[in-house]
Amino acid sequence: MEEKKKAAEDSALHTRDTLLRVYEILKEKGYNPINQIVGFLRSEDPTYLTGEEARALVQKIDRDTILSEIVRYYLGA
Repeated sequence: MEEKKKAAEDSALHTRDTLLRVYEILKEKGYNPINQIVGFLRSEDPTYLTGEEARALVQKIDRDTILSEIVRYYLGA
């Protein structure tokens, strides 16, 4: 059971780190990262993210995983 919890924590950390990096990349380029990330999450279309590096990163994680982590964080669960 402890291994499963550790795996879930590692997955959440990876998801968070990836989203933070995508956010930083978009912000550094002068874009509105929140709007672009939300557009990607709503549509699952990576072209909402400007820049190949941001697109490549976000495609490494499942959109449902991102949404699950956001809801967990928001609800404090």
